[in-house]
Amino acid sequence: MISREDLEGFIARLEAEGVHAREVEPGLWVLNANGDGPDVAVHFAPPVVVLRVKVMTLPKKLQKPDLYLHLLELNAKDLVHGSYGVDGSDIVLSDTLELENLDFNEFQASFESMTLSLASHLATLAPYREA
Repeated sequence: MISREDLEGFIARLEAEGVHAREVEPGLWVLNANGDGPDVAVHFAPPVVVLRVKVMTLPKKLQKPDLYLHLLELNAKDLVHGSYGVDGSDIVLSDTLELENLDFNEFQASFESMTLSLASHLATLAPYREA
């Protein structure tokens, strides 16, 4: 099983590739691929590690069924790692990886898939944002 120290090593490898990382509390890091990209929270919570990005706040005035349908379509057609979901008043993109057999390539693929997917989806999600 991957230890906290192993995960720190994975994060250090991403940092060597230009990802900015900071530990905000023990076992919880915030990663950013570049200065203007999304912040990805990485939570070491054995037996899993959770990667999570806040996408946007749920709109109060717009038709939510259209937004929910759009998110489900993105989950089904366009995501390799993770899925969109609703947490309280926020839309999030999250992925959970088992620590049992996790390697750096899988961790990196999840992180990159989430950041790239979100970047490509923001244009289709923009109409649902409230001003």
